[in-house]
Amino acid sequence: MTLFGEFMKVGSGRKQGDDEPAVDAGRLIKRGAFLAGLLLAGMVFFNYIVAVTRIGAGYVGVEVVLSGSQRGPSEIPIRTGWVFYSPLRSQIIEFPTFVQTVKWTHDMNEGRAANEEMSFNSKEGMEIYSDVSLSYAIEPRQVPDFYVKYRVSDLETFTHGILRDIVRNSLNEVASTYSVEQIYGEQKAQFLASVQALIQQKLAPVGVGIQQFGFIGAPRVPSVIASAITAKAQAIQDAERARNELAKTQAEAAKTVAEAEGEAKAAVMRANGEAEANKIRQTSLTPQLLELRKIENQKALIDRWNGALPTVQTGNGGLLMELPKQ
Repeated sequence: MTLFGEFMKVGSGRKQGDDEPAVDAGRLIKRGAFLAGLLLAGMVFFNYIVAVTRIGAGYVGVEVVLSGSQRGPSEIPIRTGWVFYSPLRSQIIEFPTFVQTVKWTHDMNEGRAANEEMSFNSKEGMEIYSDVSLSYAIEPRQVPDFYVKYRVSDLETFTHGILRDIVRNSLNEVASTYSVEQIYGEQKAQFLASVQALIQQKLAPVGVGIQQFGFIGAPRVPSVIASAITAKAQAIQDAERARNELAKTQAEAAKTVAEAEGEAKAAVMRANGEAEANKIRQTSLTPQLLELRKIENQKALIDRWNGALPTVQTGNGGLLMELPKQ
């Protein structure tokens, strides 16, 4: 007979029969209490003595020992998978190791419904406001070091508390060595690289790696300063354009002069050559050379004669002699 059946009999007030032993209500109550105690002990054991949790992909766990001589976080991080631990003795804290991105802006639709813009002072003491974007990730092997350093159980608290303070302090440290014109103008990239390097230097010991850091849009300075910086930049561009145009004009003029000088020198050389040739011709015209040229011309006529004699015709005007055709 089951314990449930025995309870039902006692509760219904049935009389004991000849074929059924008497039921001791007190004994049944004790047995029920014992079984309930065992069940309760099992629940306590599995909920408080032994517990299981799962570390998901992209996360690393840290076991924090709460009692005993080894109290504190374990030096060995817990990787992905199922983990058995004792809730009475220790606690498991998970941290994501994938890249986290945060934006601190004055636009309440961008961040956490609050004005979170960064402010810092330049070398002249000018206050500058800017929207900032930053991405970081924790090295899985150094998650225990991260927890020991900051004692936070979630990255939200770290990001908008500790990390924000580090970024703001780094901005002020670096900006104190730059003028507002340099930060606003052509040295902005150099300024941001210096700030990122300083943030990384402060977080490297606990395994936080800065993946990206920069302004969202242009830094905000008083309108008078912004107009002056823009006007100066425009003047520099105009002066550079004028210098380039002057250099181009000078180059074209120099080219024209060089071409003219070349043509003049070529004409002089041609004239000198012609004069020299004429001089040579004049000095070479001797009587003997003239006689030779005359003989050569006569010989050329003879060579072209075909042997026919000249013919004579009479006309009203007298005799007309026709030379033979060549």
